[in-house]
Amino acid sequence: MKYVILIPIYNDRESLKLLVENINSEIKDLNHEISIVVINDASSQQIIDTYPNIENINSLEIINMKENRGHARCIASGLKYIFEKKELDFVIPMDGDGEDRPEEIKNFIQLSAQSSEKSVIGERVKRSEGIIFKACYQFHKFLTLAFTGHSIKFGNFTCLSKSTVKKLLEEKATWNSFSGSLKKVEKELVSMPSIRGKRYFGPSQMSFFNLLKHSLSIISVFRKTVLIRSALFIIFYILLIKSYASVITSLPLVLLLIMIYSISSLALRENIDEFNNSLNNIHEIDKIK
Repeated sequence: MKYVILIPIYNDRESLKLLVENINSEIKDLNHEISIVVINDASSQQIIDTYPNIENINSLEIINMKENRGHARCIASGLKYIFEKKELDFVIPMDGDGEDRPEEIKNFIQLSAQSSEKSVIGERVKRSEGIIFKACYQFHKFLTLAFTGHSIKFGNFTCLSKSTVKKLLEEKATWNSFSGSLKKVEKELVSMPSIRGKRYFGPSQMSFFNLLKHSLSIISVFRKTVLIRSALFIIFYILLIKSYASVITSLPLVLLLIMIYSISSLALRENIDEFNNSLNNIHEIDKIK
């Protein structure tokens, strides 16, 4: 079968080079055609490098974009490019910094070959960040479950069948949130345990603000459900505190209204026309192999 590994990258050349070498090492015994497509999200630094150890990789392309569009849109553009320009059975999106571990690629491939063309997700069972970030991440998962009814324990590191990629390209929410969109378009997903690795170079780029934005972007995909649940909560909470109304007891309602405003604003990022025309943002393509 034909697998395409999709790697979004921004100013992380050293990590990308090491990742490609590690992928090459990990796939050497796999009897499949495996290619790599790197989406360079208009890096401000030089991203092209020499890649001496790629003998097990069928092809390696770096797609250089004209304008920086952000991580989620970078993945969405990559999926569109691969679906339209490459022959494929599965796509494996993964981060380019080492946090998605290349040694798990063979697990994705082995499981996908047994899954009757169902897509495979890597559910996080262990993370490498500090205790504060882990606590925030757990709160993110709780918030998502409480307001959407969906438990989303996976990120970009997945193995998508061609049929799933097609569904994602037809869903405008993919332009804003990859994992939220995947959960929306696919009801049956095969899961496997995945350990979050450490960055090859430098500190993690996922700050508290970025995690909050990531969480709200996922929630915005299911905003109709969120609005219904929020309305029920507001009614119940007002009845509960009507005899004890104060600035303090009103605080949860204020926070909820801020959240609703935030997800409504993030939902405006969903633009199917921009998504459909995203390949117009390609500046040039470097075919390394």
